[in-house]
Amino acid sequence: MVAILTNPKFLRSALPGISFLVLLFAIFYLQPRAMSYFGMNLMLQYAVPIALATIAQMFIITVNDLDLSIGPFVGLVACITATYLHQSPLLGALALIASIAAYGALGALIQWRNLPSIVVTLGMSFVWLGIAVMILPTPGGKAPEWIKALMSVKTPYIPFPVIAAAVIALLVHLLLMRSSFGTVLRGAGGNPKAVARAGWSLMKTKVIMYSMAGFFGVLAGLSLVGLTTSADAHIADRYTLYSIAGVILGGGEFVGGRISPIGAVLGALTLALAGSFLIFMRISPDWQIGAQGAILIIVLALRALINRREG
Repeated sequence: MVAILTNPKFLRSALPGISFLVLLFAIFYLQPRAMSYFGMNLMLQYAVPIALATIAQMFIITVNDLDLSIGPFVGLVACITATYLHQSPLLGALALIASIAAYGALGALIQWRNLPSIVVTLGMSFVWLGIAVMILPTPGGKAPEWIKALMSVKTPYIPFPVIAAAVIALLVHLLLMRSSFGTVLRGAGGNPKAVARAGWSLMKTKVIMYSMAGFFGVLAGLSLVGLTTSADAHIADRYTLYSIAGVILGGGEFVGGRISPIGAVLGALTLALAGSFLIFMRISPDWQIGAQGAILIIVLALRALINRREG
């Protein structure tokens, strides 16, 4: 048992969970009343959209790309949801489907012309934001009732955000880590030449991964509007940094197709808890990004120590 607990590979895979638990117990120590159904639900109420955006980013990082547009994209989805989807469900649904298709086309363009994903997605972030502002120039709109009802579900014993995060992590884990198709998708980032020699189209793989990122980005926008009940073009601007940090906190790497869906969701939960930790520490929320950056640096430093030990 001791050998397993001190094994570098085990420590590396367990680090996201350990980081989450350390922060959670620190919050419980500072504010014991947070150790309750209501307290956990309040602290993690925005964990679901952050987790979904993190999973979207994870699909992009899996193929060695980086998406700097996921935040504005989630904001666009929120604006579509609070306007078109509320007023005309069919038109809103078509707009969301078109946005997923646009993400897939973005992946095709990057692969076809061998363009740097950072530059392309940075440019697209302004496109998403511009369209969102055109749809909803000022904050407003209204969330569809069914989305509000879903995001306000009161599950027994365990808060809904915790259950939803666990389901998201499990489903994506089964898709990417336990299926033969998932192995091919991850191989496109880990060893693209071998995947191509095996007869798989790298173009098709990248389109699928970008489309999946768009799909989870849409889910993130829907869930965010369900919580806020209205929308704003800038409502998810921070989600780009959240998503990247969540993947890295969860054990993902920028190259090699090394990702962990469960770790990514745990990373997203850790980021969601950071705001509550600052409040209980009586520190201004303006420092939230800085605190999340500090958490990321600490976890990366620990991972580097573990990797050095393994080497």
